[in-house]
Amino acid sequence: MSTVSFVAYILLLFSLQYLLWYHLLSMWQQERTLQHRLKSDVWKRYQKGAEPAKSLSSAQQSHFKKIKKNADVTLKIKQHIAELLEILRIPMTIVTFGWMTFFFLLAGTMIGGFFFQSTKGTLLFGVVIGLTPYLIIRSMLVQRRLQTQLDFLPAVELFYQCYLVTGERQVKVALQRVIEEKRLIGPMQSVYEQLYRNLSIRNDDETSLRLFASSLGHLWADHFVTILQVAMQEGVVVTESLQQLLVDMRKARRANELERNRLLEIRIANFSPVLFLIVFIGVNFYYNRANAYYYYLLDAQGRDTLLNALILIFLSFIMGLWLSRKKL
Repeated sequence: MSTVSFVAYILLLFSLQYLLWYHLLSMWQQERTLQHRLKSDVWKRYQKGAEPAKSLSSAQQSHFKKIKKNADVTLKIKQHIAELLEILRIPMTIVTFGWMTFFFLLAGTMIGGFFFQSTKGTLLFGVVIGLTPYLIIRSMLVQRRLQTQLDFLPAVELFYQCYLVTGERQVKVALQRVIEEKRLIGPMQSVYEQLYRNLSIRNDDETSLRLFASSLGHLWADHFVTILQVAMQEGVVVTESLQQLLVDMRKARRANELERNRLLEIRIANFSPVLFLIVFIGVNFYYNRANAYYYYLLDAQGRDTLLNALILIFLSFIMGLWLSRKKL
């Protein structure tokens, strides 16, 4: 890339960034204005269903519905990212994560433009790098679930023993005893500590239990959370339910081990294409370094081949995460 092209690309990049920020700030200001209008008496009457035809026109009603729908989608995305960060105990806010994703997207776009020198390479490589932070935390969550899957049964058995010892009444007391004994295996200790801390600090027990189930990510955890929720909300003894859960989990232990082996195979298959690509390129450089350097770094067709390989590896990694989520 010549100096003139480099300067033009930098100017274009800053111009696009200026336009992006200008439109984002305009959209934010417009959203703030509309939110202020939504709090008016007319909007309140519309929400309550009082004379919608007289208070708002059909165009305004459809516009407000569209705004509400977009706000709901944005809120769901923010809640999803916040839950992932809290489950993994990553000291980062949603705003920081959003800025990091934006900088990754910008860096990927710049690198893709410099190396591939094509619209396809610039956009696709930017998207791949921009989605990398989210895929990293999703991969960390899958790894956490794999580590805790086999240790869940001993953890429930320990909780059942502590629940009996503490009088079969207070779930939080039983959780405190489980944590104090420090007999949990591996990362299961931190998962239970997070559950007890959330139940002690938060006023919303349902959210704390949902985070606990999401950190484990399997059907047995959902059953266990349902039992705890019944015990905490209704104040009933759940000894028999815990006994039945333990019996069912012991019967399904062999199936759970086979399922975990399948998940490990999926994880290995995710990283196999990267290894094969490195070996393939390494062999080409070993036998003919000059031609390999020209084809992979200088020739446009060779760079496009590398881009296609990276996109396929990226898609296979996403498919592996999706299959891991379905299996769990």
